[in-house]
Amino acid sequence: MKQFLIYTAKILLVIIIVAVILDGIYTAIFMQSENRGKVETVFNSKNQKYDVVFLGTSRANNHFVAQMFEDKGLRTFNYGMSGGHLFETSLLLKLMIERKYKIKNIILEADLSLANDQESEGISAKFLPYIHNSEVIKDHFSKEENFNELYYIPFYRYIKYETKIGFREAFYTAVHKNINALDNLGYYPLQKHKDGNMKNNIVDLNPLPHNKYYEEIKNICKANNINLITIMTPMCENVVGMNYFDKVKKAYPEILNYENVVIENKYFASCGHMNDAGAKIFTARILKDFFNK
Repeated sequence: MKQFLIYTAKILLVIIIVAVILDGIYTAIFMQSENRGKVETVFNSKNQKYDVVFLGTSRANNHFVAQMFEDKGLRTFNYGMSGGHLFETSLLLKLMIERKYKIKNIILEADLSLANDQESEGISAKFLPYIHNSEVIKDHFSKEENFNELYYIPFYRYIKYETKIGFREAFYTAVHKNINALDNLGYYPLQKHKDGNMKNNIVDLNPLPHNKYYEEIKNICKANNINLITIMTPMCENVVGMNYFDKVKKAYPEILNYENVVIENKYFASCGHMNDAGAKIFTARILKDFFNK
């Protein structure tokens, strides 16, 4: 029995040592990443200066054409994250502030995302390689149920989110394989597809009366003298339940409703996402309304 316990202890010790080593290797790789995605780019940069930064979900990533702002002499980048929620948007902004970014204006897409305050595991995982190297990332995740496992168990986060930050992503990061997330100043143009979903029902969707991550974003902007412009972006003409946007306006009067600026189906790749032509019409309107001078 004694020999069995000693043998078991040795195996556990080896597993722990291997996990610590692998954790260190993976983390070191991600700490050097600057061209794989928006989270990595922000973490591994500092002292950036922007006239305009776009934040939000895919409805920011696909709707704000950053180059049109650049053409007006405004240094701009679209940091919208497809698949993300306000949980990740707030954290990305916190990381920018931690990295000493100087931002004059933030245009935040906040409409459908106001209906929840949960993390999007696939996107939030992108922050986890840096959880031991950033106080704001550590603090942001500290309120999550699985924080102790993520923070204290070596290599656990890389195993749990293997499809996002596992071996494949670590390898591509190590060999500096680029992806298109940073192309077009962060804007991702969509094209019209015949199989695009042009129907949507949001009748049962309701904004939270107090979305804590949206409130965090507002407080961060106020504390850092950033002009925050929060916008609801368009949906196609087939949507059922468009009174959701009225609900948002009632709960958050400061949010500007631009959902009807573009409505024709020909300007959408799917019911919730404009194609490139629609995004350019929409972006031109935003430029005119807020940056014409």
